[in-house]
Amino acid sequence: MQLRKLFEYVGDRMGLTLEVLITDGRQPVGQGIGPVLEARDVMRVLENHPLAALDLREKSLQLAGRILEFDPDVRGGQGYHMARDILDSGRALHKMQSIISRQGAQPVNYKPGKLKHTVVASRNGTIQAIDNLQLAQIAHLAGAPMDKQAGIDCHKKTGDYVEKDEPLYTIHAEFGADFNFAIQASQLNNAYQLGE
Repeated sequence: MQLRKLFEYVGDRMGLTLEVLITDGRQPVGQGIGPVLEARDVMRVLENHPLAALDLREKSLQLAGRILEFDPDVRGGQGYHMARDILDSGRALHKMQSIISRQGAQPVNYKPGKLKHTVVASRNGTIQAIDNLQLAQIAHLAGAPMDKQAGIDCHKKTGDYVEKDEPLYTIHAEFGADFNFAIQASQLNNAYQLGE
């Protein structure tokens, strides 16, 4: 709430009209943390791919819907449905491809770093919380965002039940030293809090 008031205050002092939307930041949105993994997640949503992260899709639709509702001809609540129709019809993907083409399309490799280590659950339980800052730190130690293929691929989210040795996430890196630092950090604190 304080952050919302701060943004509104700064916007007001600058003569800007702002609308601040509060979203859930208790866990990563999507599956990937790191440039290639995040780009893969976005493209999967745009392509309506079966492996698209549903939380990323939903957050995107909510934000796009609010932006569409800035148009006075769009009634409150209609924006979400309009955004969903644009995404589901493939028009959003087509527009993204057009933007990429105009900027000079480059070949894209969505493969993560060649070095990988999977962090597993230490016991059976339900994931109660995920420490976003710790996950971001592990991804950073692995080389992200400087190394585009480095990062973390999340396999489980808050509320998921896991059994001992079930994968929580995979660390990807390009360079051995970064890879080892990230693994060590995950061993000290894997960022996942399990409950009964």
